[in-house]
Amino acid sequence: MQTLLYFFPNLYRDSVALMQLSSKIAKLPGIDAASAQMATDANIDLMVEAGLVNERPAARPNDMLLVIQGEEEAALKDALAFAERSFSEKASGGDGTVERTPPKSIGMALNDATKDANLALISTPGAYAAAEALKALRRGLNVMIFSDNVPASQEIVIKRYAHARDLLVMGPDCGTAIVNGVPLAFANVVRRGRIGVIGASGTGLQQVTCLIDQTGEGVSQAIGTGGHDLSEAVGGLTMLTAIKQLTNDPETGIIVLVSKPPAKSVAAKILSAVRASGKPANVCFLGAALADVEGDGIDCALTLEEAAFRAVELVRTGKAVFRSNHIEKPELQARTQKLAQTLSPGRKYLRGLYSGGTFCYEALLLLQDTLPGLQSNTPTGKATRMADLWTSKGHTVMDLGDDDFTRGRPHPMIDPTLRLERIAQEAADPETAIILFDVVLGYGAHDDPAGQLAPVIDKVHAALGPKAPLFVAQICGTKGDPQDMAGQAETLRKAGVHLCSSNAEAVALTQAILKQAKG
Repeated sequence: MQTLLYFFPNLYRDSVALMQLSSKIAKLPGIDAASAQMATDANIDLMVEAGLVNERPAARPNDMLLVIQGEEEAALKDALAFAERSFSEKASGGDGTVERTPPKSIGMALNDATKDANLALISTPGAYAAAEALKALRRGLNVMIFSDNVPASQEIVIKRYAHARDLLVMGPDCGTAIVNGVPLAFANVVRRGRIGVIGASGTGLQQVTCLIDQTGEGVSQAIGTGGHDLSEAVGGLTMLTAIKQLTNDPETGIIVLVSKPPAKSVAAKILSAVRASGKPANVCFLGAALADVEGDGIDCALTLEEAAFRAVELVRTGKAVFRSNHIEKPELQARTQKLAQTLSPGRKYLRGLYSGGTFCYEALLLLQDTLPGLQSNTPTGKATRMADLWTSKGHTVMDLGDDDFTRGRPHPMIDPTLRLERIAQEAADPETAIILFDVVLGYGAHDDPAGQLAPVIDKVHAALGPKAPLFVAQICGTKGDPQDMAGQAETLRKAGVHLCSSNAEAVALTQAILKQAKG
């Protein structure tokens, strides 16, 4: 195995672009692994931890570091040439015209932008993100910070500054937003409408907004807060500002909140603010009890699916009745009986392989009372932590997008390689009964995830025949997404995947099959 390290001095690209480039290089002939990242101390630490480099190279944070591993020197050189072509920028057009130099600062960008610009999207290394955010806020801009690894003390400073001026700071580590109909980062093509959504989780926002779109309703705004916003230290400042903005937005008829349960004192402030908005509200604090949320005009959802469908009911009729009680529905019972009969003897355990962290979290909550010994790399509730992340035992539900699995490699929504390998591994285990997974579409995601998954699943069925485990999945997406949702669904069905309309339904089907098979 040979390793090539190459520095591109004073070259910046955001992390999504670099993850996509890493994925493309890793698929080139003769290449075993590739990682393109800004050469910050934190990123170099991850490369060392992942085994891509043995010693810390001398680097500057504004350099881009490319690490490529392969067997032959020629393949490494070809991969480097591919990267150089990807980074090259023409200084002039083919007809002799001179292209405008890309802006080097927020100030330069504002000079080039229209007078209506009111949002800055920041995706710098985390150590510099807060400073750039503060520059934008001082110019009266709302801010979305895609960057992670921003110190908590800096997040508090910029959010207090913004909150006092009724400006939004979405993030840090905000992966999803839809502002005035424009999808930002990992987001889907969703029709405009009357439902405003505020969420502390990226895939949670995606699930809710996609399901709303699928009903024919639409979203006024989808505002991400970042995962630390509802902590005691930060105090929910972004969510509070977002509630105020949606309260004053005439296009928003109902407010939906989606997150894990906030700190108790923060939850009290959030619920008080949404009650004071005067607009109908639906709150989904995943894992929270109904009694802790419902009342005084606030409707409570227990699943992401409920958050979407109950919001649609509220905006259409003023009354919400939908609950995710799929296991009681005749159509699911019929599917359950049919599928349970196909399970080979000895196949008795669930293996969940999620790319979305919130989907994994929701599945663990829904399964914790029915699957004994449930394990995860990101345990919650009654689930316990896996002893070995690379070998599943018993019932296991994993978030493959967690840092445990993404150090030095792209997120599985961008590059499905790790999940494809894990599917083959879990299917080969004679005790695996069901492989449960999500397929996330939209901007930022892989351009054909079903096309990557189907051949691996076909190989499992070809090798094991009727002794193969069952594959259950849900697609998080819309008709407008660039991947063609209908085509993705058809590809998966042809591969023998049993599709459900939501994560909650997929979990319910899985749960029912395991119960029926156990007898």
